[in-house]
Amino acid sequence: MARGAGKNKWALFLLLLAGIVIGSFIAQATAGVSALSWLNYGQKFGLTQPFKLDLGILVLTFGLSVKITLGSIVGIVIAIIIYHFI
Repeated sequence: MARGAGKNKWALFLLLLAGIVIGSFIAQATAGVSALSWLNYGQKFGLTQPFKLDLGILVLTFGLSVKITLGSIVGIVIAIIIYHFI
């Protein structure tokens, strides 16, 4: 059987999501530490102003903003390594 043939893709998705969240949390927590402040370096992109659609009786507001930091990238790499070993 091929290696990784029976692995669950939902497990990978959840591990990646957890890696992003935990990596971003660690990056924000260490922003004040001079030796680890590089983890908080990143780029934010998305809609600066939310898109508003007014239909009279229904108002929809759409917005998306993503901030990718080095800490979240480290979290993604660690999550992929963990997924490889499960």
